[in-house]
Amino acid sequence: MLKHLKQWEYKLSAGYTVRGYHTEVTGKPVIHFVHGNGYCGLVYEEMLRPLIDHYDVFISDIQGHGESDVGGRYRGWNRNAEFCTEAWQHFKQKLWPDVPAIAMGHSYGGVISAFMMANNPSLFQQGLLLDPVFLNKSLMRLVVLSETFGLLKFTTLAKRAKSRRSEWKDKQEAFDYFHQRGMFKGWEDRCLWSYVNHALKESTHGLTLKCPPRRESAIFASFPKRLWSTLERLDTPTHILHGERSYPFVLKSAEVLHKSNPSVTAQALPGRHCFMLERPQETAELILSLLSNK
Repeated sequence: MLKHLKQWEYKLSAGYTVRGYHTEVTGKPVIHFVHGNGYCGLVYEEMLRPLIDHYDVFISDIQGHGESDVGGRYRGWNRNAEFCTEAWQHFKQKLWPDVPAIAMGHSYGGVISAFMMANNPSLFQQGLLLDPVFLNKSLMRLVVLSETFGLLKFTTLAKRAKSRRSEWKDKQEAFDYFHQRGMFKGWEDRCLWSYVNHALKESTHGLTLKCPPRRESAIFASFPKRLWSTLERLDTPTHILHGERSYPFVLKSAEVLHKSNPSVTAQALPGRHCFMLERPQETAELILSLLSNK
């Protein structure tokens, strides 16, 4: 685990509690990090580790992920961005009132981070989004139509997540099960161990997923509202890093956003959607280089 981490918790106005971790408060600029769907912040510890010599890090685990409460029904992408902002504003004012802040997130967390920046322009001075799942405009029209007819729950990702195996007898069995399989293909072993160590918890039968499959499925069966009108308002200097072999819609959306919004730049890296868990050290070095040039 990352050194000198402190766990935080915050009861939201919605009535449930979210949790996460932060490094020691040193007065350095602070990175606010949000994970991808089904993961939690500490899954990314190997990428985050090199950053903490230069930045404080605040890890925010979204509703139903990590140690955060499931919180009943899934409240949606937009509301979770608001909840994340609510918690962050509390701790930013309390612990980092006078230092620059950087919004960083992967996949689902990249979308949450973008909404946080667009809806609260003074909250962050920079943004760095890792393979954010911005649906392109043609896909957005399709999912809106699918929602109208109740078809989103039948998408491949939603069905696969809902039926995902969720229990293993021990960590070694879980590691062997995930190793180089599905979304874990290409991951460094130490990153996969971070997933086993932090995204699973003890249960009566051994280990189970912290994020219930139904919650992961609910996220895949939904989408952020007013996505492109929000992205058009994003004026925080933001850089997108995406895998060369990521989902085609991620590549297309990054290119469109880069061309249409002067505040956004984009760059392709070797790897898939989880390139930062395939090459954590190289990703961290690039992040440090990008942030130091701003």
